[in-house]
Order: sequence, then structure tokens, then C-alpha cells
Amino acid sequence: MAEYHSFSTNDAKHFADEHSDLFGEHSKLSCEKLGEDSLNLVFRVSNDKGRSLIVKQALPYAYCVGESWPLTIDRARIEAEVLLKHSKYCPEHTVEVLHYDTEQAAILTEDLKEYRMLRTELVAAKPYPHLAEQVAAYLANTLYYTSDFVLTGPTKKQQVSRFMNADMCLITEDLYFTDPYCNHERNNIHPELRQAAQQLWQDEALQAEVAQLKADFLSKPQALLHGNLHSSSIFINDENCKMIAAGFGFYGPIGFDVGSMLANLLLNYIGHFGLTADAQQRQLHQDYLLQQVQTLWQSFASQFNQLMANECREPSLQNALYQQRFMQQVWADTLGYAGCELVRRVVGMARVADIESIGDATLRSQCEHKALKLGKQFICQRHELSNMDQVLTILRYLQ
Repeated sequence: MAEYHSFSTNDAKHFADEHSDLFGEHSKLSCEKLGEDSLNLVFRVSNDKGRSLIVKQALPYAYCVGESWPLTIDRARIEAEVLLKHSKYCPEHTVEVLHYDTEQAAILTEDLKEYRMLRTELVAAKPYPHLAEQVAAYLANTLYYTSDFVLTGPTKKQQVSRFMNADMCLITEDLYFTDPYCNHERNNIHPELRQAAQQLWQDEALQAEVAQLKADFLSKPQALLHGNLHSSSIFINDENCKMIAAGFGFYGPIGFDVGSMLANLLLNYIGHFGLTADAQQRQLHQDYLLQQVQTLWQSFASQFNQLMANECREPSLQNALYQQRFMQQVWADTLGYAGCELVRRVVGMARVADIESIGDATLRSQCEHKALKLGKQFICQRHELSNMDQVLTILRYLQ
């Protein structure tokens, strides 16, 4: 058994060739290191016939920071197993894992080179009408079939333990729920937003709501989450989209995945106040985004409700009134976690191109203030905003 070592391009070539039949004999292989992952090494291995695969290896530290930020390499196993589990329930929208090696913390997947990163496409205002419907199908199926509605108690507890992703969850806990609400050195705040950030740090009512959302994140293992579902972890083409990069996967509150995705559509909606100067073009793209936001929740809720009604295997959870209450709680969680994502993307460490690509500092600041205002509103009013129509009204009049 080979001892763990970080891959060179030659190692990645050998790994891909050994664990796949895609290339065939006598193929001339090449390998390039990709720079699209802040935590892991990522390589594309190609042959002379145009076929290619992706090799991803977890380092014992965060790639973007270095050895000062140690991380367990077991996150590669968790990522591979989350993707394999999700592929079982939604293969059409989950990247295909061909092989993973626990000792080398390496994963071999299909190459989505015919797809494009969703965030890049949305920043360029390119619409994909099928996006929300397909993401909703992914969310409904992967979250339902890994929940208490399907799994027995012992099986669920075993799964919760197997996906106890402590190192990666700690990153989420810090970046979502802690750092943005204090003067933390990791925060990345533009000068124009500093006063608003300082007000955030003094807002005890808001922080109490964030504390509740964090407590639920820590203690509500409802389903096997992707854990990092945003528009940079979705690749899309004119017919289909696929989820990648599930290294933050764990058992947590269903609304976290749904809310994270919802917030990333809204970050793009807000960003185009600064990205698109032409008012008519901007309105067209923002109308598309609002339709996608509406479809995402409505399609997810409809599919999840149908699954609860028809495929619930736990007798005590078949009660229709309980199921109604459950979905209302998921909706409130979705808004709360969407709010946390909006806030942390403008005052926290991890910025997004939807806002950062705005060249005019004044326009960018206006968009950041919009995101902060909306995030706070979602967090604090998640129980009062009882349906999507109310949310859409807020968005249409967002100032």
C-alpha cells in the first residue's frame, strides 16, 4: 500500500490511466494542473484523441493558504462518497465518480469540459431556462432519500457518523455564522462597507437569530447535504447541469443546501445592478433570475411533498399535518441560511465574482449594501415571510 504523497502531474496521469478504461492502450497522455480549487489539487488528464478525466487530490492543508491551515485528507473520501450517494438518487445531475483512493485521498471523475461554470455564465448574464428545475430535482431527491422519511433509525445514525465532516464543517461554522458578526481578521471588507459591517457586529437581535441558525446547523442532521452548493459548484450547458465539489458534505439541515443555492441566484440578481449598465438588458436578466428563484423553491417543495406523500417509509412521519409543518420549517431555514450566505459574501472572507466583478466602487458598494440588507431581512424575518410571493415582492422593490 503506497504511502500518501501529493501528486505530481505524472502521478495524476498514472492514477487516471490505472483506474479507467477511457483512454485505451497506446494512448499518449498529457496532464495539466488546474487552478480552480482553493482547497485541493486538481488535474485534467487527456489523451491524444481528445478524451479527458479529472483527478482531484486532497492535501493535508488548504491549498490556497498552505500548511498553516491543516485539514484532514479524509475529506476526499467524504466528498467521493457524498457524490456517489447523490448519484444513486440523481445521477443525471451529479458528476460521475469513477474511482477514489482513500490512502492517496484522490478522486477520479468525468471531465465536464462540455459544461461551463454557472457563476461565470450568470455574471455574463447568460440565461439557462432549465437551471432551477434541474437543481430542484437534485435537491429534492438527494435530500429526501437520505432523510428520516426513508432511512431506519440505526441506518441513519450510522450514516451521520460516516459523514461526520468535522474539519470542513468547522470552516462553514466560522465563515457563515461567526466571522461576519465580529471584527475578525479573516473578514474581507471594502472600506465603503465598513460602517455597515460595524453595525452588524453590534446588532444583538440579528446575532441571536444567527446563533439559532448555527445551533441548528450543529445539531439538526436531517439529510446528507452537498454542503457547499453555490454557482461555482454547478457546471451547466444548454441541456443539463451537474453538481460537483461536495467536499463539505455532511448530515445537516435541509434548508442549508436550498438556501445556499437560493442566495447565489440572488447575489447575481443584486450584482447586475452594477454589472449591466443597460436598463432593459438588466431587467431582462433579473426577471429571469426571479423566475429561477421562484421555480427553485416551488419545484423543490412540490417534489419533496410528493415524495413524502408517496414514499415515506416511517409510519409516524406519514402524518399529513406533520409533513406540512416540516416543509414550513424547511422554508424558514432556507430563508435563514440564504440570509447568512448573502451576508458572508459581502463582509466575510470568501467573495464572489457577482459582486467583485463590478468595476465602479460606488456601484459595488450599493450592491453590497443591498445584499447585506436583504440578508439581514431574511435572517430576522424568516418566520414571518411565509411564502415565495412575499419574498419576490421584497426583491422587486429592493433599494
